[in-house]
Amino acid sequence: MLLKLKKVFQNFRFFRSLRVRLLLIIMVVGILPGVLMRYGIMQSYEDRAVALRTNTVQTQLRILANHLITYNYLQDNSSEVIGAELAMLSNLYDGRVLIIGGNFKVVTDTYGISQGKTIISEEVIRSFRGESLSNYDRTHGYIEMTTPITETITIMTDNGEVEETVVRGVMLTSISTDSIISTMDSLNQRAMILEALMIVVIISIAIVLSDILTRPFARVTQAINEVKAGHSDDSISVPDYMETVHIGDAFNQLLGRMKVLDDSRQEFVANVSHELKTPLASMKVLADSLLAQPEAPVEMYQEFMGDITVEIDRENQIITDLLALVKMDKKVAGLNITAVNMNELTELVLKRLRPIARKKDVELVFESIRPVTAEVDEVKMTLIISNLVENAVKYNKEHGSVTVVLDADHQMFSLKVSDTGIGIPADSLEHIYERFYRVDKSHSKEVGGTGLGLAITRSAVLMHRGSITVQSLEGEGSTFLVKIPLSHIAG
Repeated sequence: MLLKLKKVFQNFRFFRSLRVRLLLIIMVVGILPGVLMRYGIMQSYEDRAVALRTNTVQTQLRILANHLITYNYLQDNSSEVIGAELAMLSNLYDGRVLIIGGNFKVVTDTYGISQGKTIISEEVIRSFRGESLSNYDRTHGYIEMTTPITETITIMTDNGEVEETVVRGVMLTSISTDSIISTMDSLNQRAMILEALMIVVIISIAIVLSDILTRPFARVTQAINEVKAGHSDDSISVPDYMETVHIGDAFNQLLGRMKVLDDSRQEFVANVSHELKTPLASMKVLADSLLAQPEAPVEMYQEFMGDITVEIDRENQIITDLLALVKMDKKVAGLNITAVNMNELTELVLKRLRPIARKKDVELVFESIRPVTAEVDEVKMTLIISNLVENAVKYNKEHGSVTVVLDADHQMFSLKVSDTGIGIPADSLEHIYERFYRVDKSHSKEVGGTGLGLAITRSAVLMHRGSITVQSLEGEGSTFLVKIPLSHIAG
């Protein structure tokens, strides 16, 4: 039921406004106590007035009961004095008094209706036992009381005289509470007028306060809209509340991240443009050279066409790597997870790369500490191993070596690729995963590649919820360490 009500309120955008909610909260907090207080005061006044009226009348009834015994009214009801007192009491409180004798017969009824009749009720019986009772009937507006008519007599016993109270009769009295109700109505009307004025004042205060309290959030929204519209790229600061400070800090961090991403995007576009244009420029120069020499020998044509083929392959490799990187950058990129024998996979990749290593006279060594089976994407793991080992071979020294170590614990498996190559300068370590970044740009043409290998590798590792770190000394070699969970962690 509560969920349904919540959905209904959510459908009304009006109630989703913080200003409206603050307005409603202030109104409820301000008005509800006043309403409850009015009800409580009126209830308290009614209870107190009824109790006071009951005590006053009971006192007068006890005095009258003594007079009834004194004048022996229960045996002879002709006393004018008692009649006058009964009439005065009945008129004063707009009530009715019945005097009931010991045989439960009505001796006197101020209304003259029930005289001579027998009345037996729980209240009358209890009153004959000496109890004084009262009952307030709010619905019909009267108080009903029973008062015992008692006489104290002296009894002679073996121990001497003993006084004993004897109930001779009962007075059954009903008095009207119209005066109390009238007073309550008058007080209630005045209270409601004051309450209405209070509600007007509270609503006015609530409107002003809700506007003041939500003003900082409006400034935050305005600042964000200005940034969104491109009118400003400054960080926002609204220190009015801790909440606005937190929102501002979070937005400023997002803005900084967006600036970094934008700078990275521009640099990436520039690098892509440069990398794609370079092979095209080389091919154009070669083609123009051939066109400028119509009588060029066949050997020159073959040499130039071979160079053009190399540049086409290079262009194709750049595009292929770019497409692979874009696919990995997508949040929706999925992994084809299977249980893979990492020892066999690593052996297979190294087998494919050994011819390249032999050309550079680099020795490939594989050390398997223990059998490892992991839940991974076999294609992307192949890519990770290939890129790391191929880079270790490319940037190695003559007669160097590359060592691949596979190990695991109860949670992760690790792949360590160490080389005896040229190493990476300390100031370049934090940039090596950037797209198209090259440590030594002057030798990039000789080494080959697209400058995207480590960026692709890092993306593939992160997709497996793993980590990649590097340690390197310039001139001595580098060591890349990849750690990936043995069991796939769903994203």
